[in-house]
Amino acid sequence: MAQGRGWEGAVLRLMRAKDFTLTVTGAEDVTPRFRRLRLTDGGLLAATGVHPTMWVRLWFDNAGKPHQRAYTLVDPDPATGTFALEFALHEGAASDWARTAKPGDTVEATVQGTGFERPSPAPSHVLAIGDPASLPAINSLLDSLPGAPATVWFEGAADGLPFRTDPARHEVRHAPRAELVERVRAELPAVLRATPDPYVWIACDTRTTRTLAAYVRNELGVPKKRTHALGYWRAS
Repeated sequence: MAQGRGWEGAVLRLMRAKDFTLTVTGAEDVTPRFRRLRLTDGGLLAATGVHPTMWVRLWFDNAGKPHQRAYTLVDPDPATGTFALEFALHEGAASDWARTAKPGDTVEATVQGTGFERPSPAPSHVLAIGDPASLPAINSLLDSLPGAPATVWFEGAADGLPFRTDPARHEVRHAPRAELVERVRAELPAVLRATPDPYVWIACDTRTTRTLAAYVRNELGVPKKRTHALGYWRAS
């Protein structure tokens, strides 16, 4: 199944990655730039189990070359073998596929590298930094920590995106992409000082993620075990 995926596929095979075929059962345009697909899992959830912020690698054809992107599972249901995937639409092979995907279409998926280590002690406050591409993971993270208040710095406006935040416990601070890093630098220290057991979660483009992860760990001194940082995409 992983044949024709180039060096990335070869490495994943060596790491004993598991491959599955997903089938589209429904599609919904949440906004003009955000699309939700519902899929059957091809046995994935029964084989791997489920954890918060769980993601899979999807494989696409990009002018005859293999192209993979990672997406967070939305509402995975092992009993029915179904979940949804949400796509922040832009230019690229993954978005091109998602725009036209219809019931009956299939896509190959690989599970390798995903994981979730629940913070201990439990967070007294979650500080999350993300963008439309990582919104499904932010929602999953907050769902998995229902007792913790959260402050979310989010790149861009709400614009009808499917936030699952609870206004009673979660504050979302929106910022344009050009201002996100400076907003976080200006505002995050005060939130950190006000809580004994913070948990900082960062998932933006690779450059922004690296910049903010270094700031949080090196300048603010947040221990590595109290942070999570993963670059979700590369800015061109």
